[in-house]
Amino acid sequence: MAAELHPRSGKLIGLSNSNRTAQRNQPVQEFNHGLVLSREPLRDRDVFTVRIDKKVNSWSGSVEIGVTALDPACLDFPSSATGLKGGSWIVSGCSVLRDGRSVLEEYGRDLDQLAEGDRVGIQRSARGELHLWVNGHDCGAAASGLPTRLWAVVDLYGKCTQVTVVSCEPPSSMERDTERETVEGHEEVVVCGVQEGDTEDLTSVVNLAAATNGTTEEGRSCFCFNSSNSDSGAGTGNTGSTNNSPAGVAGLGAVTGGMMTNDALLFHEKCGTLIKLSNNNKTAERRRPLDEFNNGVVMTNRPLRHNEMFEIRIDKLVDKWSGSIEIGVTTHNPNNLDYPATMTNLRSGTIMMSGCGILTNGKGTRREYCEFSLDELQEGDHIGLMHKASGALHFYINGIDQGVAAAQTPPMVYGVVDLYGMAVKVTIVHNHNHSDRLRRNNAIMRALSPDVGRPRPALSLTSDPDATDRLLFHTNCGQKAAIISEGRTALRPHATDDFNHGVVLSGRPLRSNEVFQVRIDKMVDKWAGSIEIGVTTHNPAYLQLPSTMTNLRSGTWMMTGNGVMHNGTTILDEYGHNLDRLKAGDTVGVVRKEDGSLHFFVNGVAQGPAAWNVPPSVYAVVDLYGQAAQATIMDDMADLPPLPEDSSEGPTVMSPGSPCSVAGGNSANDLRFHQLHGTNAVITNGGRTALRQNCRSEFNDAIVISNRCLRDGELFEIVIQKMVDRWSGSIEAGVTSIRPEELEFPNTMTDIDYDTWMLSGTAIMQDGNTMRNNYGCDLDSLTTGSRIGMMRSATGDLHYYINGVDQGVACTGLPPDKEVYAVIDLYGQCVQVSITSSSGPLDNSLCTSNITEKSFPIHSPVAGVAHRLHSKHGKNVVLLGEGCQAVRVGGYAHGIVFSAKELKTDELFEVKIDEVDNQWSGSLHMGLTSLAPPELPSCPMSGLSPSLTQLRAKVTWLLAGSEVRRNGVLQRQNYGASLDRLTVGNRVGVKRCSDDTMHVLIDGEDMGTAATAVAKNVYAVLDLYGRVTAVSIVSSSVLEDAESIKAPSLSSDSCSDGEEDTGWETEGSLVPNTVMAFLENHGKNIQLSNQNLTAARVSSYNQGLLVTAQPLPRQQLFQVIDRLNPSWTSSLSLGVIGHSPDRLNFPSTACCLKRSAWLLQRDSVFHNSLKICENYGPNLDTCPEGTVLGLLVDGNSCLHLHVNGMDQGVAAQDIPTPCYPLIDLYGQCEQVTIVTDNVPTVGGESGEARCQGDMEKADMVDGIKESVCWTPPPEVNPNKTCEYQALCSRFKDLLTLPDGYFNEDAKYNLCYCESCHKLRGDESYYKRGEPPRDYALPFGWCRFALRSEVANSHAFKKWHIAYHGTSVGALRRTLDHAQLLSGTSSIFSVSPAKMEGPNGYSEPEENSNSLPDRERDKEVPRVQLSPTMRYSGLEMFAPKVQFRDPRSHCCHQAQVGFQVCVRPGSYKVGPQNLGASEPLDPRFSNTEIEWITKEQGGTLLYGLLIRVE
Repeated sequence: MAAELHPRSGKLIGLSNSNRTAQRNQPVQEFNHGLVLSREPLRDRDVFTVRIDKKVNSWSGSVEIGVTALDPACLDFPSSATGLKGGSWIVSGCSVLRDGRSVLEEYGRDLDQLAEGDRVGIQRSARGELHLWVNGHDCGAAASGLPTRLWAVVDLYGKCTQVTVVSCEPPSSMERDTERETVEGHEEVVVCGVQEGDTEDLTSVVNLAAATNGTTEEGRSCFCFNSSNSDSGAGTGNTGSTNNSPAGVAGLGAVTGGMMTNDALLFHEKCGTLIKLSNNNKTAERRRPLDEFNNGVVMTNRPLRHNEMFEIRIDKLVDKWSGSIEIGVTTHNPNNLDYPATMTNLRSGTIMMSGCGILTNGKGTRREYCEFSLDELQEGDHIGLMHKASGALHFYINGIDQGVAAAQTPPMVYGVVDLYGMAVKVTIVHNHNHSDRLRRNNAIMRALSPDVGRPRPALSLTSDPDATDRLLFHTNCGQKAAIISEGRTALRPHATDDFNHGVVLSGRPLRSNEVFQVRIDKMVDKWAGSIEIGVTTHNPAYLQLPSTMTNLRSGTWMMTGNGVMHNGTTILDEYGHNLDRLKAGDTVGVVRKEDGSLHFFVNGVAQGPAAWNVPPSVYAVVDLYGQAAQATIMDDMADLPPLPEDSSEGPTVMSPGSPCSVAGGNSANDLRFHQLHGTNAVITNGGRTALRQNCRSEFNDAIVISNRCLRDGELFEIVIQKMVDRWSGSIEAGVTSIRPEELEFPNTMTDIDYDTWMLSGTAIMQDGNTMRNNYGCDLDSLTTGSRIGMMRSATGDLHYYINGVDQGVACTGLPPDKEVYAVIDLYGQCVQVSITSSSGPLDNSLCTSNITEKSFPIHSPVAGVAHRLHSKHGKNVVLLGEGCQAVRVGGYAHGIVFSAKELKTDELFEVKIDEVDNQWSGSLHMGLTSLAPPELPSCPMSGLSPSLTQLRAKVTWLLAGSEVRRNGVLQRQNYGASLDRLTVGNRVGVKRCSDDTMHVLIDGEDMGTAATAVAKNVYAVLDLYGRVTAVSIVSSSVLEDAESIKAPSLSSDSCSDGEEDTGWETEGSLVPNTVMAFLENHGKNIQLSNQNLTAARVSSYNQGLLVTAQPLPRQQLFQVIDRLNPSWTSSLSLGVIGHSPDRLNFPSTACCLKRSAWLLQRDSVFHNSLKICENYGPNLDTCPEGTVLGLLVDGNSCLHLHVNGMDQGVAAQDIPTPCYPLIDLYGQCEQVTIVTDNVPTVGGESGEARCQGDMEKADMVDGIKESVCWTPPPEVNPNKTCEYQALCSRFKDLLTLPDGYFNEDAKYNLCYCESCHKLRGDESYYKRGEPPRDYALPFGWCRFALRSEVANSHAFKKWHIAYHGTSVGALRRTLDHAQLLSGTSSIFSVSPAKMEGPNGYSEPEENSNSLPDRERDKEVPRVQLSPTMRYSGLEMFAPKVQFRDPRSHCCHQAQVGFQVCVRPGSYKVGPQNLGASEPLDPRFSNTEIEWITKEQGGTLLYGLLIRVE
């Protein structure tokens, strides 16, 4: 076979040297399209070998090689070899891919590490196996079962730019012998650790090694031995061989048994709860890395042998949490271990390296073990450990021995890895690549010692005239700071002991446009937070420096983390690069421009404007806070660090497999939307997000443009985040050479008639004229989540990218000498977009853009499996598309369909209207039903009603038009937008919320609560009625992983109203996934106990601030129970903060927090100490002891308060991630306890949550239950109630009424004071009876339940609820007769008495009637009632009496009345007889507010009502 390349190749390939040499053109601008194939198919055993001639350092990735069954003569060449399908095997890096999918990891040599001059070959053996050859060495079988006709494939990818074919022939005889004797399967055979004196075993090892020609290729079948000492370091023994020792040697440990074992070191099957194992248990990954930071412990499948290296590679990190991977050993057998959340929680038999220290049994034993920190390692770094035969434990970072971590360890230990915090995925490494480790080690050493290898400014013999005006640090600095190097360097000498008091200022004010830039020289790993930089108007000579600069409340602007603060208050939450993520060697800068704007720089990249109207003559400020220990002013270009040779070693780490140029890697950080834009556009999120306001009333005037011109070959990419269905047309994208300052923004960008190129739909337009149609993509067809990019090449071609895929040349001839700006027109359906972090041309098969939810929440359906419709449906319905579409094929009715499964709590079921038929009236009906479709008969004609309003089999809640109905009975009118107005394209959704309410959503907008007390097990139901003939599902079911992170409220779901006769169900309280505890850092008067679950204020009334140690995950409820001390006034406040609590300087009260803080205090909501909402929820100052208060941040970043399990609604929006719950134990509140599974659920027994309706069956109001005021757990608060209820109870005791009249169970007594009814979430009005009739809850009164044997019967559930005001003197007679009597109800002549009775209250005279008793009994009974106590509680019906409280000895006035059940039809509705002109109750007309009954037995006493003033 000729050693030549096929003349057909990738589009950037140039062939020479008789088609033996291939070169990729434009190697600095392009990284792919470099595919070449052999001229002829391979013969068996021929090795097709190429030599790497040239490499560049602009990209990551390198040469790839393999075979394909595709004929190059007719092949449509993809951009890279991994894109080959149809029978292709490619070796990429150290992985083997078949048709683009990985089939083998950790194979052979890493091709990315090969250098110029190295040779690499590919071979198909006679047995149909694929072999890789590197520099003449066979790497073993990479795949098997290959077809016979194959062409060799070489991809000049990334760094590799030129190769030459050197041979295509079978291997030499010596190589064949090596090939033949290679161990099949390539299992690792590690023979190490021969004890001194075991010479026979050692001899057998040497003989065995000789029999196999010594060692094979690196990392495989290697036999490791040393000369004498098992603990010897590098440089002793067999230094020339490759082995399992990271330093190039292995000890003579324990070869005493089974030296040829195939028991490979893998991860154990049993692991942490969030761990997923793959790659034959060599790879471990933590699930939900953005929601959870722990529960990621994995252990080895067997104990470690002496001198055996256990090494892992970091595959994936997330930039969200603090802390990172931890590694060590433990004596615990994984089969018997109950895995902890983090390994440092184990208190026995465990040694872990965490950060740069060593922890033994969870306690620090060595603070500074080595100069490397595990928290600083990057993706691709290696971490290893070795248990020496002497008992010493060594750790290795990228192959470098860090020395003895522990001198004596037990003889049998398992390796353990904790995927904590940032660490998400690791892989056990068997073939240790020393060159890779050393390269990475050099990069880290450069970061740790930033001056190494950097040129210094040459010494000058002449004086510098500007030297006296150089920017230096002022000598007046923070208490813990020092100035050295003639004022150029500032440091905290004791950075490991103190984290603040490191403020330094410039020695003179900054000039306009003068950049003040410092380099971080040194960092420590002990603290959270890092350097802060900014400006201040304060002169350092006279300033009393604070502990941290953000404490100054005047004339100061600081960048801290990724936010900007002015005078201690956050003004920008999401601004620029996060300073807390910087490393040693990175630079930060600040400049005040002539226009008064303030700009910050990170590593020389402008972060955009941070503030405006900054006065002149400001001093530069650097706060060496937390991790930042030393910084130097950069005032000379010689001080600037040079660009690294390999971009992966620089400050910006490229993601593996994503080739990006150095310039492109940095350019993504400063690309923003310009501050100039169209009239309807709004720029948010630090310039990264653009949206069109009033999107349903405006469709244009929303043009946005990039803040700077695009470089040649630079990709500008955005992601669509939000769309509306109201308009036609959608986003338009392109470029213009018009500067933003010179552009007069038109209605739409296609109106511009010069220097503009746009893509609109499928049309390419230049200067407003269509150049071509049917371009490769259609922007009008894109949906939420789609990515659009545009790039001008160096040759003037305009390319568009959709989801990372190049759509080809859109147009040519863009002037190369002109600057072009990216333009986005938020037109029509497209409402909101955000810039992604991608830069440069992307190969979508290798990477995706780094879009984070923190940067911009994407409002798209919940990820998961699409909803389906149930197979049981109305007789006129046909299901299409696997149950995703429903069509009514005849008539106007019989169109009922159900969801296939029950809806989970807060799960949205949404459909889109596809077709309408205007010959019919009426429209779609939608709601929830407790009718289970599987229970319906198979024949649809016999089991369902013609329309949803007639469905009566089980309880059904539905929206028809704008009316809410329950089982067809009208419950509410004028609810939201009418469904009758919807047309094609509109979306309708329904969900059952955690507070047992039904919500309907129209086009994504929540219409609010439609119905309450909805049963738990419900299906979505809709009726294709009238005009609507076809709908399709647009929602998805919630994934199990997503569902598992949602913690329910402490109260269980309300009991189903359709199952009253089956008893009251209870449901166990579920425990949130993340266990919360209070942080050790807290207010000075706080004392923690109960494993940091309980906090108590031990003195004074303030200094009681608390923060949790863990961030609050989305959709997880954090709850506490409080204990009160009535000696003080006011009570607790609670909320969340959006920054790390480790660096929080706790003020005396929470209201003093002015940075990223949301606080609920009394009945108001505060943000950064400013009130943003009033009358929210109950007044926290009046919450009784034992109240359970909860905080929850939902998926839309909205903060909710839960009181005794009741959601009080949205308190605040745009809560950042992560956020930490905050509690202020102020005034009366002296103690709180976090609710966990160890604290009994409120109102429950034995840890079970009681159903909210589990109070009394008579409280069932047509299926709507009055909520119960929860009884606190006896362990926390023994039987304490509302103070107003207690006062009313003491008045009831003064009445000396027999206890036999009242219900023995006090839980049925309800207080309707303002605090109690808000705590329960009561509505003002409910319905009761058949037919249902409204009644008002008696707000301001307290009800004491009366004993009744018949009140709970089914018949009385059909009666109506009313109220009757009476006098104190008439109570006893009424209770004796067990019903309202005419004599007792005729109270109009009663006048209050002034005399005080013997029981401590003054009583009016009982009504006297002039008729004798016999004649009085002959009168027709006449009783006045009312559906509201606003009428029956008036003083003429319920006269006031005075009494003295036996406890406080204060005088009060009291009134009494009854809550009664009234038989329907036994009364007449009439007008009020008071002559009132204003409405007495907004729900009831004055003409229908009084009910009159004359029927004996038409009323039933239900409860005694008492009101005290």
